[in-house]
Amino acid sequence: MRFDILTIFPRTFESYLNESIIKRAHKKKLIKIKIHDIRKFSKDKHKKVDDVPYGGGAGMVMTPQPLHDAIKYARRYNKGPVIFLTPDGNTFTQIKAEKMAKKSGMIFICGRYEGIDQRIRDTLIDEEISIGNYVLTGGELPAMVLLDSISRLIPGVLGKEQSHEQDSFSKALDRKKEYPHYTRPAEFKGMKVPKVLVSGHHKNIAAWRKSKLK
Repeated sequence: MRFDILTIFPRTFESYLNESIIKRAHKKKLIKIKIHDIRKFSKDKHKKVDDVPYGGGAGMVMTPQPLHDAIKYARRYNKGPVIFLTPDGNTFTQIKAEKMAKKSGMIFICGRYEGIDQRIRDTLIDEEISIGNYVLTGGELPAMVLLDSISRLIPGVLGKEQSHEQDSFSKALDRKKEYPHYTRPAEFKGMKVPKVLVSGHHKNIAAWRKSKLK
């Protein structure tokens, strides 16, 4: 799967993309990630990407030209949906992630300031997604959330498919929580692992875990 991320702060992603599972998935070519600096598409001599809003009001708004050209460029290589990360979008869920993981790619638009020019939203955005009912300074963190959540569902990224098949909120399991997890040592500060988990009786273990999901 290919991810194209449009942002005015491309360095925000450097540390995240060079760690852990995402780094390994990219190295194994299970996912492809391209970060695009929106400022590079600006035709303003100072590479400006924002301006005051018509009608007045606080803050600035991202201008249409740089975004238009950046999206058109990304679409040359990525035929997936263009997604704008915004607090007033549809709330992102695990079931949504499962659906998106089946696509060949997607383009994320990271807004800043008071948002982006409505004409871009009306003509070039396929879907608007929110990661919750709160406001952030930009769309970079939501883009990372979607990238992480979707990437781990792509075959081969986690190694063991059961790792995500047992996820909380999964459509397949129709539940919102996981059973408790324990590892060695069997006793820690007087607290012992439930006997059933060290019994070796798989049927009883499965029944115990199922009982903890209710």
